[in-house]
Amino acid sequence: MTDLDIDLVLVPVDGSEESHEAVDYAIAVASEYGASVHALYVLDEEVVRAIDHGVVDESEVADDSEAFTDSVARRAEAAGVPHSNSIAYGFSTSVKTVHPGSVVLDTAEELESDFIVVPREPVSGDPGEVLGKAAEYVLLYASQPVLSV
Repeated sequence: MTDLDIDLVLVPVDGSEESHEAVDYAIAVASEYGASVHALYVLDEEVVRAIDHGVVDESEVADDSEAFTDSVARRAEAAGVPHSNSIAYGFSTSVKTVHPGSVVLDTAEELESDFIVVPREPVSGDPGEVLGKAAEYVLLYASQPVLSV
């Protein structure tokens, strides 16, 4: 069996229940390997377009993502796992190749992540739950080990 050398676990999130479960798995993996967790909050196409058109206040989106990442921080701290977070647009109105999967993989490379925990497609299909669309792409193209939960 291969020994894994894991220093950083990336967990892309979108605020969904599936994201909460993925965070729990990411913290467990990080705890087991003495690694840290980075939560990447990915905004979907509808949210990005709404912000661009002024339909949604960017500060409201920031508040929602901050509330989620605060919950990640509390859980990581309770488990004694170092943590960090960032927010990314999972869609671009000007660059065709930007989509949730590419954003996750680009962030994984940029942060030199050793492991990725990605939530599966959400059951509800609510707008804003973007990562289900990205899970298959990440599984296919990641250079790191990926756990889909």
